[in-house]
Amino acid sequence: MRKYPAHVPLRVCVAGVTGWTGSAVPEAIETADDLELVAGVSRSDPTRFSTVEEALNAVPADVLVDYTHADAVRGHVLSALDRRVAVVVGSSGLSADEYEEIDARAREQVIGVIAAGNFSFTAALLLRFAEEAARHVASWEVIDYSSLSKPDAPSGTSREARRAPGRRQATYGGCARGRDSGGVGGAWRNCRLDASAFPSVGELHRVDGDRLRP
Repeated sequence: MRKYPAHVPLRVCVAGVTGWTGSAVPEAIETADDLELVAGVSRSDPTRFSTVEEALNAVPADVLVDYTHADAVRGHVLSALDRRVAVVVGSSGLSADEYEEIDARAREQVIGVIAAGNFSFTAALLLRFAEEAARHVASWEVIDYSSLSKPDAPSGTSREARRAPGRRQATYGGCARGRDSGGVGGAWRNCRLDASAFPSVGELHRVDGDRLRP
């Protein structure tokens, strides 16, 4: 009788493993019989690897799952691709140019990348609705609310919501980053993005039971 090799779990490295969303990934991996957590990356936990490069150089991995920050995720993805490690990006805020760069590198290495930015079901609907609205509405506005402690405002999800119509109307008009008297604004052709920060706004919103990061 022909013998088949035993099932080999997919080896996963998680960047941002101690973060709000990243900390839930190891729990999910633990319950899956086809996944194995081989490394975690965290700047705040001395028992973890401190950089993605250090982790991938030390431990063989098949997939990098990134839940860090828009300022860091590009470098993490390119480092993984250079080591022929597939990537799942859960961090939002990548620019259109960065998406193009990642796409080109992934095709060059023939390695897969899934870049969702926000895996929330309602966030996915929001991005789809924004793209469809561009077909029928002459102008629109995205309003982002967050707490004063949130480091990135507007949020990455809001910036992606503004760019979604831009896939149909691709002229970029620029956006001011950071806070100015409690809010910032920017235009992507006929789309305006306003972000406001208030002490009373929490770090977590719920929309019909689905968790959304502001």
